[in-house]
Amino acid sequence: MPGLSTELEDVTEVEYRQLRLENVVLVGVYPQGSHEDAENSLRELAALAETAGAVVLDGVLQRRPHPDPATYIGRGKAAELRDLVAAVGADTVIADTELAPSQRRALEDVVKVKVIDRTTVILDIFSQHAKSREGKAQVELAQLEYLLPRLRGWGDSMSRQAGGQVGAGGAGMGSRGPGETKIELDRRRIRTKMALLRRQIREFAPAREAKRAERKRNTIPSVAIAGYTNAGKSSLLNRLTSAGVLVENALFATLDATVRRAEAADGRVFTLTDTVGFVRNLPHQLVEAFRSTLEEVGDADVIVHVVDGSHPDPAAQLATVRDVMGDVGARSTNEIVVFNKADLVGDDTRLILRGLEPKAHFVSSRTGEGIAELRAAVEAALPLPAVEVHALVPYDRGDLVNAVHESGHIISTTHEAGGTLVHAHVSERLAADLADYAV
Repeated sequence: MPGLSTELEDVTEVEYRQLRLENVVLVGVYPQGSHEDAENSLRELAALAETAGAVVLDGVLQRRPHPDPATYIGRGKAAELRDLVAAVGADTVIADTELAPSQRRALEDVVKVKVIDRTTVILDIFSQHAKSREGKAQVELAQLEYLLPRLRGWGDSMSRQAGGQVGAGGAGMGSRGPGETKIELDRRRIRTKMALLRRQIREFAPAREAKRAERKRNTIPSVAIAGYTNAGKSSLLNRLTSAGVLVENALFATLDATVRRAEAADGRVFTLTDTVGFVRNLPHQLVEAFRSTLEEVGDADVIVHVVDGSHPDPAAQLATVRDVMGDVGARSTNEIVVFNKADLVGDDTRLILRGLEPKAHFVSSRTGEGIAELRAAVEAALPLPAVEVHALVPYDRGDLVNAVHESGHIISTTHEAGGTLVHAHVSERLAADLADYAV
């Protein structure tokens, strides 16, 4: 109610307000000739802010060769931004880049409201959506890595020193000395917490590696579904496997990797993995923290690269995802490009998209268009097991024939008087079991 607000007017206390929908103004800087890219980036920032729980009131773009090292947008534009913030009643400004600590402080001093950057918004969304213990630990580690160089205090509260006769509470000899400032103590606590989180994340690795090793031992091929956030990866996984994964029209709705079993038309079993989405300027802290999750992409036999066909800049989505795939060592993996949301794309747009990726598949997770063709393409791309065998398997060893059907690639089977004659590609482990019946 007007006149009864409990919000603190002082910017130095703005970090401690009660959680509520924030009214935000967006600001970005772009060099000459890249206005369209800057607009797309600002629209994406607006979607990120809304996903984080904010109300976007306005946006400002400034053309300049380089961001101002002091206030990011320069003193004159910062003054205009201050007037705009006051006029629309915003309480937060979001910059469309990662701000240096000094830039954030200087801009806050001018506009008189809280200033955050794109990285802060993405970290906030990840924090809201993390569900598993590993996901929560990865997000917290990324947040602390981002916070450490930006830790600051106001007034004397963070610069007081312990130690000395007075600071030690009159403890006398052995307690005197310059002591540490409170901000240094907080930095030390953050480093200690980060070390603990890294150790926890390492402890999650053996279980994940054991599952992966079991799949490799049984020669179960893996297919990773990767792509831009909100491109429809979870919807596609549900279409392909009836996985029942959360589907939501929101950025980064899925953070934890979901692995589901699938079966090819020839009976071979393979896994489909839904992975965390990517976004332009994805904070490097998140790439590092989620490296263990992104290993699923790096270790996959086939990557289904999902692109939002209705997005205004699909080429940027392709480039962004491929950059991150390169970071996790997946650049040489067999890639199938899929333009999703084909039901929202016209014929002219399809021609443009076909020019970007001539071999791409057009699918719609909502209507089912192109799903059968995509499934056939994925199955054709699955690697064949290593060993080709010809074996006459006795009828009392049906377990071996069943194993060939599940994990091998059958070329032919015929029923003879002495058993089942099998011609197939199988794993080395299964080939050893069939060696006694080789023909």
